[in-house]
Formats: sequence, C-alpha cells, structure tokens
Amino acid sequence: MSSKLIGVGVGPGDPELVTVKGVNALRAAEVVVVPVMDTGERGRAEATVLHYVPQEKVLRVVFALNERSDHARREAAWDAAGARVAGLLARHSTVAFATIGDPNVYSTFTYLAHTIGELVPGTVVESVPGITAMQDLAARSGAVLTEGTEPLTLVPVTAGAAVLKDALNGPGTVVAYKFGRQAREVAEALRDSGRIDDAVWGSALGLEGESIRRADDLDGAPLPYLSTLIAPAPRDGKRGGKL
Repeated sequence: MSSKLIGVGVGPGDPELVTVKGVNALRAAEVVVVPVMDTGERGRAEATVLHYVPQEKVLRVVFALNERSDHARREAAWDAAGARVAGLLARHSTVAFATIGDPNVYSTFTYLAHTIGELVPGTVVESVPGITAMQDLAARSGAVLTEGTEPLTLVPVTAGAAVLKDALNGPGTVVAYKFGRQAREVAEALRDSGRIDDAVWGSALGLEGESIRRADDLDGAPLPYLSTLIAPAPRDGKRGGKL
C-alpha cells in the first residue's frame, strides 16, 4: 500500500489560523516534518505545529530555506531532505509536512513533493490549504485585497524590485512578499508609482513582536525577511465602483 505525503499549510504564524482540516491532518499523521535552517533555531512552522501535536511526533529536517545564490548547496540540501523524508515514508503510512502559509504558494513543499515523486514513485501526495500572509494582513489592517473586476498580483521581491515596479504600474492590487531586505527599493517603487499612500506592510503577524504600519512610514531600514506589503488598487471611494 502506498505511503502518503501531505503538505499542510499552517498559516502565517497565529496558531488560531490553522484550519480544522489542517489540525486533523497533523494529528492523523504518524510523523510531522518541519523545515528548519541549518542554524538549528525553531522555525515558525514548528512553533505553530507544537500547539496541536506533541514534540516527540515532530521531526526537524534541514532545508536551505534562505539559499538563492549557491545553486549546488541548495540542490544538495533538497536532495538530503528528500532522502530523509523518503526514509520516513518507507516506515510510516502517512507523513505530514508543515509549511507556513499555503503549501502551493511559494512553499518548500513544492520542491519536496517533486523530489519524493522521483525517489519514491507511487507515493500519494496531497495538500491541505492554509491561510496566507496577505489574507492575514488584509484582515488585521483593514486593507481590501480586491473589488469587482480588479486583478490581484502577488510578487516575491526576491525576484527583484523591477518586477514589483511593473506590477505597481498595473490596475489592480499588488501584494509583495519577502521584501524586507529591499525595503528601500520597495518604498521608492511605491512613491514613483503613486501607490504609497494607501499601502500597508506587516511582519510577525499574530506573533509577539507583530508590526503593522503604513507604507509611507518606511524609512529604508531593513525589515524582517518575511514581511508582507499590500498596495490596494486605486479606487474612487464609491461603493461598487469596480463592478
């Protein structure tokens, strides 16, 4: 009988934002894998998971979560992590992988699932959706993500500030992820596009040290890596104006 690998989205950090289905999947799995960096510090996914399952059921697996320039090191880390999880699947019927946010939105789970598909053909791969940082920030700040026919563009600023600038020149709401290290460039792009007045950013959402501020407060100082920005679409203030 094939083993099962389930990617479980555990939200942006607030344990109360894990879905009932996500909690049930974590508790039903024989092992819950959480990704960590080689520094050994507890990650956000692990901290959230421990609200619902005992420590002895949780297994840390090292991923090169912040490696973008050293391709060989990143590939080696993925291979090692995949081999570790493949070993777990040989001994357990169900292994869960906990990921912050959603397992299908910029998640390490995508790479793990691809690797397991090659190492352990026939493994059943499933995912449980999770609440994303942009949804949490919108709820906490009062920013409306979309109205009527507005498009929504999600940009990882690790792709470069130019990608963000192009999106800001479009008609809809723009959400930027992972922009903390390029806060100065992001502020400049918002000002140049005339989109800074209504924009809001947040970090550590739902956690101790949470910060939610207007984007025009950005002074160029570096922010936490996992910072999220919402620049709402230009609106005229009329109800149903974008229908």
